[in-house]
Amino acid sequence: MKLYKNLSYAFALIVAAGMFAACTDKLDEVPDNRTFIDNPDKVRKLLTSAYPVMTPAMILELSGDNMVDDNVVVPATHNDPYDKFHEEAYLWKDINNYSINSDDTPYQVWESYYAGISVCNHAIAAMKEMSEDPANDIELAHSWGEAHVLRAYLHFVLVNIFAEAYKNDAMSASDRGIPYVTEPETVVHVDYSTSQYLHNVKETYDLIEQDLLEGIDLIDDSKFKVGAYHFNRNAANAFAARFYLFKRDYAKTIHYADEALGTNPTTMLRKWGSINLNTLVSKVNDYNDANQPCNFLIQSTYSLMWRMIFDSARFAVNEGTNFTKDGKTWHVPSTMDVTIFGSGPNWSSVLPAYQNTGVYVNGYGQEYGGWLFRLYEYFEYTDKIAGIGYVHMLYQPFTAEETLLCRAEAKLYLGDRDGAIQDLGYWTSSHLVTSALTMDNIRSKYRRTATGSTDVATPTMNANNNDWVSELYPAEMGFEKVLTGDDLSVLDCVLHFRRVETIHNGDRWFDIKRYGIKVRHFYRGPQEDEIHIDSLTYNDPRRVLQLPNNVIEAGYPANRETGYSGGMSIGGSGYVQSSPLNANPQMMQ
Repeated sequence: MKLYKNLSYAFALIVAAGMFAACTDKLDEVPDNRTFIDNPDKVRKLLTSAYPVMTPAMILELSGDNMVDDNVVVPATHNDPYDKFHEEAYLWKDINNYSINSDDTPYQVWESYYAGISVCNHAIAAMKEMSEDPANDIELAHSWGEAHVLRAYLHFVLVNIFAEAYKNDAMSASDRGIPYVTEPETVVHVDYSTSQYLHNVKETYDLIEQDLLEGIDLIDDSKFKVGAYHFNRNAANAFAARFYLFKRDYAKTIHYADEALGTNPTTMLRKWGSINLNTLVSKVNDYNDANQPCNFLIQSTYSLMWRMIFDSARFAVNEGTNFTKDGKTWHVPSTMDVTIFGSGPNWSSVLPAYQNTGVYVNGYGQEYGGWLFRLYEYFEYTDKIAGIGYVHMLYQPFTAEETLLCRAEAKLYLGDRDGAIQDLGYWTSSHLVTSALTMDNIRSKYRRTATGSTDVATPTMNANNNDWVSELYPAEMGFEKVLTGDDLSVLDCVLHFRRVETIHNGDRWFDIKRYGIKVRHFYRGPQEDEIHIDSLTYNDPRRVLQLPNNVIEAGYPANRETGYSGGMSIGGSGYVQSSPLNANPQMMQ
């Protein structure tokens, strides 16, 4: 059984062959026309192809609590989704209705990430052929470090999508992880369901940690032409901080966050006041500037995420509503208010950074929601007359801001509440908030109550009437320390800021999983009048995204029924028509 449809061995050689000139003397050619990776420069070039060109952002945003169904929010609407699988993701169904050439699908994520792992494995194998000790070889040590850190990160993303969240060592030993692949494929058939490859979540995390520590101290930023597109030192340290936060080793979280942020984190944070406001494109270019110190890692992807939001009237970041049926009233929270167009503990209405730079309106009108400017796509024309080409979207998997919030959360769990609030204050100041962040305004903003259930009109003890506060189940998710009182209010603040900071990139889903946050989706199909509600609880197996149906059909066991997972590789082109509607996006008022 293959982790992906093409042999990883063939894939790596094809990539390599595309990068290096072929020998002109036919008598000197190897019969299969392969190119050998036999020097440090070729290894470095090979590793550039290991960074995924696909993103899970769309399916994770649809699965989480940042999107609402506009068929519910806007009266008398009965709209279809932009793509059928978007509705499946929102309804937490197995995602089957897509082509293997569709972008943003579980299949493409699975394929692209395992393809990157394959490239890392070929690079590592090649370095072993060149040196008995690559980690201590002055020409190879840097690439050895990059390959191991990148391999760790790719497995980290996959396990957090296609398996249960890490709970603790004992509980996670009972949750099936993913195939952890450390050797190139050199044969047609590899059974990845054997114990050699398939591990529980604890073992998967152990292997991630092993790769991370093997490589992190070897990375040399001077070897990169554009460091932000590789695992540079700051990106590697930010990844380590997030990994240990998820693993709940808070001292190490702080250590690696400090390494990434330096002695004065304010110098690393985004300079929102300096963004060029002349045009939407200029804003996006400034935000994605590889020279910005806050952009630790930039990932170029093929994605239709912006088009789904701008050119669709079905799912969006939008205002909420209240609706009544059979004498009961349901409250649909405004995801706009709690993310990109709402208040906070020390700011009102709209976060000043977003107010100045722009929250834009859905192409069908403001009532259908909006999006933050940085989601806007880049379009590469292959034929301007025909109006076709490739859609590119840039994501920042690691930023100074998100790393700062990792550190704030870790400080809180280690008993340093004041230090956590200080880091949260750095975040608000960088977003142009002028009022100081205090315990008093945190306590006031994130009040918890025992009333106001959004499921039915009857109050329940697990619900609250504060949209800025999530229902957490840390004890059930294996947390040794469960925060209460003011510490819990500060945690609510951290999670709110993380939700705002990571809007559109899918990271909120990982917070939902690790804290067991209860998610409610209200929906009404395009052929329906009745409004439905479904809840995703902390122990719901649908928190694990089902494996691509192509993988299951090939014989790999499905993961959702048991909390288990599996493996596959490259796809998708992002080849589409140019901008939809030919519209000029308008800012929200």
